[in-house]
Order: sequence, then C-alpha cells, then structure tokens
Amino acid sequence: MQERALHQARKWSGIIPGVLLCLVLAGLAWLLGSAAPLIGGPVFAILIGVALTLLFPRLTDPPLQRGLSFGGGVKYTAKKLLQYSIVLLGFEMNFYSVVKVGGQSLLVMAFTLTLSFLTAFFVGKALKLSGNTSTLIGVGTSICGGSAIAATAPVIRANDEDVTHAISTIFLFNIIAVFIFPLLGKILHMHDVGFGMWAGTAINDTSSVVAAGTAWSDAVGNDVALQFATIVKLTRTLMIVPITLVLALYTARKHKHARSGGGGDFSFAKVFPWFVVLFLVAALLNTFAGLPAQASSTLTEVGKFMIIMAMAAIGLNTDIKKLISNGIRPILLGVSCWVVVTVVSLVVQRALGI
Repeated sequence: MQERALHQARKWSGIIPGVLLCLVLAGLAWLLGSAAPLIGGPVFAILIGVALTLLFPRLTDPPLQRGLSFGGGVKYTAKKLLQYSIVLLGFEMNFYSVVKVGGQSLLVMAFTLTLSFLTAFFVGKALKLSGNTSTLIGVGTSICGGSAIAATAPVIRANDEDVTHAISTIFLFNIIAVFIFPLLGKILHMHDVGFGMWAGTAINDTSSVVAAGTAWSDAVGNDVALQFATIVKLTRTLMIVPITLVLALYTARKHKHARSGGGGDFSFAKVFPWFVVLFLVAALLNTFAGLPAQASSTLTEVGKFMIIMAMAAIGLNTDIKKLISNGIRPILLGVSCWVVVTVVSLVVQRALGI
C-alpha cells in the first residue's frame, strides 16, 4: 500500500509543475483574450506557448537527473485536462439538442470522410508517400487528429517515422485552423450555427475545434457556435471506432497472419473515446437532474479556462523546427486533405440549408 502511495506521489510530482506552468500561461492568455476577444484566449495561449518554446527549446525536456520537470504536466494538460474540459462543457448542453445536432451532422461527415480518404489515397500515391503515412494523414484529417492517428497506427502497423510525419502534419494545420477559421467565417458572413457545423466537421483535432469555437463565441458574445462545434466534433470523434475496426480487418486480410490477425495490437477499450460518454452524462445531468443554473454556469466557465490551459500546453509542445524538417510531401498531402474537407463541408452545408 505504501509503495503504491509512493508511486502516485512520484507520478504527481512530475505532473504538477507542468500543470502549474500551463495555469499561469492560461491566466495571462485569458487576460489578453478578454482585452482582445476577436483573437481570444485560446489563440493567445498557443502563441505564448510557442514563443516560450522558441526561447527555451528544452523547457519541456525531462531532467537529466531528479529535479523540476515541466514535460509530464504539459502533456497531461494537453491531453487529459482537455478531455476533462470538454466533459465540463456538457453541463451547459441540453441532451435533446446534443442528439439532434449530432444527427444533423452525420450527412456532412459522410461526405467529408469519404472524400478525405479518397484524397489521401490518390494524392498520397501521386506524391509517392508510404501507404501508412497517407492513411494516417487521411484518418487524422477526417476524424480527430492526433487521437485518431495514435489509435490507427498499431492497427495498420505504422512505424515511428510514419506516425511522426502524420502527427506533425496534422498538428501544423490544427494550429493554422485556430487562427484562420474565425476570420474566414467572418469573411463568409457565417451565422453561429453554420460556423459551429463548419468548425466541427472541417478542423482536424478536438482541441482546435473547441479553440476556434471559443474564439468565435467570445467575439460574438454567445456560446452557440462553441456548443454546436463541440457536439459535432464529438459525434465525428466516435467515427474512430468503425474506421479503426475496418482498417484492422483490412490489415488482417492484407498480411494474412492467422496467429496475430494483422491487428493483434487492436484494443476496442483503448480506441473508444470514453470522454465523449462522460460529456453525454454531463448533458443528461444538466437536462434531467435539475442542476442550479449557477452551478452549470460555473462548471462551464471552468471548462473554458481549462481549454485555454490545454492550448498553452499544445503551444509548449510545438516544435517548429521539426515540422519544417519533416519535408514538404506530407505537408502537401495534409493541405490537399484539409482543403477538400473544408470546401466539401461548406458545400454540403449550403446544399442542406444549414
């Protein structure tokens, strides 16, 4: 029992400093975002994180010996705290609206997913990229960025180089999306619901969708776009399960390994985005449990601040030099997939009158 407690203490001693660093940066970004809502706290958080990493490149490296380390806490904030923040956003949602919006977005997703995968396949072949790299970039663009890549990589037996190229490419466009989507939405005179649908179906990673939705909502003074984008994105995230299962079966048949099945590393429990279930539970509680409005509002505001913390962590994890050194071909494929998803989402929305 004592050994377990000691292990937990050591674990959290490696996490807390990085979390506190992100908390401080998020506080600064929140103040700047309040002064310039058109830009918003999440964008400022990313910029501050990137700038800090450029000034101190080894800031998040593990220490050579026992000592202060920010890396573990920064990673924890970028992944776990982000998921917790999305769960907290559920306390502002009506469950019936979640189901309705999720259903409305399925047709848009069907088009974007299909055309993104086709683009990844044909453009990847034209650029002479490895099949695994093309698949990972296609999955990352179509579904949920780095999470989809991490879940898919062992299924298709991708090597570390394939994963690095894909994650770096997707991450680059995540950062770009947070900056340009709100601006493009204003130029296109989009309304809140339309922007939410567009962001939810066209931006790669959940963190960037929420950041773009927050920036838009802060600028217009309501949370409609943020709520809509979050619901659409979480519905899209669930697509990771059927897509990964299909890829597992395809890989099994391709390699014909009877013993391992070509997908021996596949785990449904690891692939499934459990935080989506907790988000739905929060929406159910908000809808049926009669929570005080003040409690729901407070939990939601905490969630929004945690999003800014996660954006600061993502900025701190951004290695600009590595993004450049990976070469131009993965970036070209990422551009192609992203443009297709972005344009197709807009076209289908307009056709459906959303």
